[in-house]
Amino acid sequence: MRLLVVEDDFALSEVLTYSLRQVGHAVDRADDGAAADQLLRSQHFDLIVLDLSLPRMDGLEVLRRLRTHQCTTPVLILSARDADDERVQGLDAGADDYLVKPFSINELVARVRALLRRSGGARSQQVRHARLAFDTVSRTVTIDDDVVDLSSREVSLLEAVFVHFGQVVSKERLLEQVYGYEGDVGLNTIEVYIHRLRKKIAGSGVALRTIHGRGYRLEVEDIPASDPHAGELARSLRPSGG
Repeated sequence: MRLLVVEDDFALSEVLTYSLRQVGHAVDRADDGAAADQLLRSQHFDLIVLDLSLPRMDGLEVLRRLRTHQCTTPVLILSARDADDERVQGLDAGADDYLVKPFSINELVARVRALLRRSGGARSQQVRHARLAFDTVSRTVTIDDDVVDLSSREVSLLEAVFVHFGQVVSKERLLEQVYGYEGDVGLNTIEVYIHRLRKKIAGSGVALRTIHGRGYRLEVEDIPASDPHAGELARSLRPSGG
């Protein structure tokens, strides 16, 4: 998932960014409200961690503008303001949750996880294509219920192509989803991860194809007619429920 942390306290922003990246998220940062407002007008994020006391534009104003544009991205407010009226203002402006400083990093990570789970709405917790399944809550990947050992970066990459199954996803988009804009890495890094991921999902009935000049696409794998297990594999590729 791609997250935006809006916090003007550099030390706290560093801790938040590091902690959220450690659990597999791509994290971008903004240290003032105006910069956050500009980012939110042009980029998509899966969740926003938003401080209220920001230079150049207050966090509440950032939130109001976001909701004015009909953006439903979950927002977790951070604030040193503990008064009830401040909480009410934040929630009335469209915040989904509110965390008062100082707080436990473990609690923040848990709240982020809960908001991402809730924002999934009616979507299934487990998404399956052929024999490959991705659990959107635990972020585990299985082939025939056997867990595939993936690093957090590999999980983020697979998630990015999984949610766009059958569609081409560019290297640039994958880089954003896995590292965010602050990742000091090149596009060749994505190629390395793609190579590793292909090996780990081999035999799952889906393939990660290179679409030259455009990016990558996750799709159902072609089954050779000469494959002695073709019938069994074909059955496993049929959608469940008929």
